[in-house]
Amino acid sequence: MAVAAVLVLTACGGSSGGDGGGGGGGGDGDAPRIAAVFSGTTTDADYTFLGLQALQAAEEDHGAETTYSESVQVPDAERVLREYVADGYTVIWTHGSQFYDATVAVAEEAPEVVFIAEQDTQPSDVPDNVWVLDRNFHLAFYPLGVLAAGASQSGRIAYLGGVTLPFSYSEVHAVEQALADSGSTATLTPVWTGDFNDPTRAQQFTSQLLADGNDVVLTSLNLGAVGAFEGVADAPAGVLMTAKYTDKSNLAPDHYLTSVLYDFTPMLDEILTSVEDGETGGYLGMDYEQGISLQPPTNVDQAVVDQVDQVVEQLRSGEIEVERDVTPVE
Repeated sequence: MAVAAVLVLTACGGSSGGDGGGGGGGGDGDAPRIAAVFSGTTTDADYTFLGLQALQAAEEDHGAETTYSESVQVPDAERVLREYVADGYTVIWTHGSQFYDATVAVAEEAPEVVFIAEQDTQPSDVPDNVWVLDRNFHLAFYPLGVLAAGASQSGRIAYLGGVTLPFSYSEVHAVEQALADSGSTATLTPVWTGDFNDPTRAQQFTSQLLADGNDVVLTSLNLGAVGAFEGVADAPAGVLMTAKYTDKSNLAPDHYLTSVLYDFTPMLDEILTSVEDGETGGYLGMDYEQGISLQPPTNVDQAVVDQVDQVVEQLRSGEIEVERDVTPVE
């Protein structure tokens, strides 16, 4: 956990805003008043920190007044949302698909407020005042399958997730599709620790995966990633690991392969611009054109990097289509 503390301090700096606190943009009477609901802390150097970055950009680019609540649990979400409605916020963003049902419920009660809800699909029957932000994790993970196949020396790849959720299943199936599409004979072993934020369990699972002969591990974790990288720190050369959301290369530089980077700033910007133009609801998907990027791979041959770069371009152009398969993985 000491490593996690260093990661947080170096990546974020400064302090969090606390529940109901946060940044304050100098918006005028016509500027949006934005409230965000976060499941984690803004000093996590991970998913919540990305949300804070997007809020800060909204202050600068849209003159918005912003606030946020941290570490909100799902049972408390509706209460927090109703408090923001009562306080007069005009745009309310719930950063995490676990809040989707609560967001829709409160949106139906407050049609004068614009809500931004994250999902991993394009749902139907969405209220007119809800923007759905689709994170498209299956698209994000497809190139990792190609990269892992090219980087693995043993032909054994592992996926290390937190909780068995539909988006996690879609990531696994996207990697399987990539392996099949590329003609790879590598095997994929998916496992879940039961917690996105438990470094100890992540380290234990990683150690077992390496003992079983896997030499590339694709992680889909939050703070648990710290423990996963500790699990490969003393591994032999050639054992590699990927991250998600942010750059985590400082955790184990010799074993770091890449990270699928997420950026919510352009997504929030596009939604706010649409709201300013009178569009109170809609759908916006993240992809390799906007919001998702692959960090340049390290510790792998340039030929593999070139192959992965080509795959990303094919995803951008639509030449490669990735199925969103949420079938549970047994």
